[in-house]
Amino acid sequence: VAAIMHGSTFLKYFFPLGNFFAPLLLWTLHKDKPFLNYHGKQALNFQLSILVYALGIGILSLPFVAIFASDFVGLAETLEGASHYDHSGILPHLGGYLTLLFVFAMLFIGLFLFELYYVITATIKASRGAYFKYPLCIQFISENGTIEDTTTNETEPLTEENH
Repeated sequence: VAAIMHGSTFLKYFFPLGNFFAPLLLWTLHKDKPFLNYHGKQALNFQLSILVYALGIGILSLPFVAIFASDFVGLAETLEGASHYDHSGILPHLGGYLTLLFVFAMLFIGLFLFELYYVITATIKASRGAYFKYPLCIQFISENGTIEDTTTNETEPLTEENH
């Protein structure tokens, strides 16, 4: 069930907000078991963290998109003959616009790959009975009473002594 909690976050590619509702439902049904409680919190915290990071990148890019769009609206009007906009001012900045577009695209792709790698890693660790702590994860839901080793982002495997 813990592995399914992590893997269920991929439902976002099939259902809107599936990456939140599926692990939330599984966690709610099984949070009385310490191992499943821990993994449910981890899956939800990581998905919320990824959302915050994506929104941050999006908000950071908004001023550049606004400037970029206003220059291209004027250029499009000139090309259509609707106005006498001097489009010679946009051409020197085109390289900068394309560079910014590339940088923000790389940030989003990097965030996607970061999420993909760690969700798969967490799913594998959970299926083997081990605890896993996501890196760069903001703790929206506290982890009271868990067994963790913060030096390796892993904790000891589930045994009868620590269950």
